[in-house]
Amino acid sequence: MYRNCLKRILDVVLSGLAILILSPLFAVIAVWIKLDSPGPVLFRQERIGIHKTRFDILKFRTMKEDAPSDVPTHLLSDSDQWITRAGRFLRKSSLDELPQLLQIFTGKMSIVGPRPALWNQYDLIEARDKNGANDVRPGLTGWAQVNGRDALSVAEKAQRDGEYAANVTFGMDMECIWRTVTAVLQSRGFEEGEQTSRRKKGE
Repeated sequence: MYRNCLKRILDVVLSGLAILILSPLFAVIAVWIKLDSPGPVLFRQERIGIHKTRFDILKFRTMKEDAPSDVPTHLLSDSDQWITRAGRFLRKSSLDELPQLLQIFTGKMSIVGPRPALWNQYDLIEARDKNGANDVRPGLTGWAQVNGRDALSVAEKAQRDGEYAANVTFGMDMECIWRTVTAVLQSRGFEEGEQTSRRKKGE
């Protein structure tokens, strides 16, 4: 009942309220981005959705307009040179993800679910297949996000996402949302660029 009906209702109600309440913040961020660096306010990137369908995810732009596209930030040799001043704060605070509220409202995403993989993150997509995680709508936050976020390996992320896919409940969604809010406020689980790459290589 919850998975097939009530979850979608909750997504529409909460995302709709959030859009209305946060609309002044959207405007302030948009002006800040335009003043900070040339380029569009929003960044679009092809991602993998439910059942491996593709869609363009929306974010507030945090990198320079000529930054490499379709490359995870932690794989860039020097991510610092591409991230804007406004972008550094937006990424650390996760405010760059706010435009995805619009995509939750329209049904491309959910509030809670596996974070949508880049179309070329084949290892993550394959690992999620094995764990059944590609069969749920991608989320603004998810079980993997509240259990390590950028600090998790691909296999660990897929495992956590699979745990969520097998247990989509109201209680689990509320836990993810609560833990996401507290983690964002404390900036926990966030690593950027070469720092993440070094940790995964054991350096």
